[in-house]
Amino acid sequence: MESSKHIFVLVPSFNEGRVVHTTVTPLLEKGYTVVVIDDCSTDNTFDELKNSGVHYLKHEVNLGQGAALQTGIEYALENGAEYAVTFDADGQHDYTEIPALLQPVIEGKADITMGSRFLRKEDIEQVPPMRKLVLKGAIIVNGLLTGLWLTDAHNGFRAMNRKAMQCIYLRENRMAHASEILSQVKLHKLRFQEVPVKITYTDYSKVKGQSSMNSVNILIDLLLKKIL
Repeated sequence: MESSKHIFVLVPSFNEGRVVHTTVTPLLEKGYTVVVIDDCSTDNTFDELKNSGVHYLKHEVNLGQGAALQTGIEYALENGAEYAVTFDADGQHDYTEIPALLQPVIEGKADITMGSRFLRKEDIEQVPPMRKLVLKGAIIVNGLLTGLWLTDAHNGFRAMNRKAMQCIYLRENRMAHASEILSQVKLHKLRFQEVPVKITYTDYSKVKGQSSMNSVNILIDLLLKKIL
């Protein structure tokens, strides 16, 4: 495995002070370079992270998760990252799955890998029924709009090499960036693979995370932009 310090874990965060320290601690213990991009939080996020060892970046205006990831990618490139992993701040992702997510990229078999919660039976069973229905619709829309037919959509757990980091430039500041990434993978002919991952749906993440209705709004927004 590549030296962990050259693996940058990018953690976009907005008002995740309640859980962000718990999220980043095991990442730091594994030796990863952890970059938290605070998207103008108004809670105690900074206090929870000061002296933690993370690279802390903060937007002075709330711009959205897509913009936070773009800030993180640019920072990783400027600071010598060989690989980057995108990782949600709310505790839904399992840090022990990072090596498996990175493996195809480090072995040169892919430029980017994307986590999927629909490749293993045990992972599928963890997805709430309504979220599963919305995601299935998003998969179809993403396929029609981007030409990439994946088994999952709007999954923020990804890994990429420097080539992918240099090719991907996000203009969709908010949640539609997940579909924009797929379009850029197709545009730049990046090699990609899906890797099975587990998403842990806690009461906190269900309340704090993206609602099913917001997912529908994202799809409508993407369709309108495609048409117009």
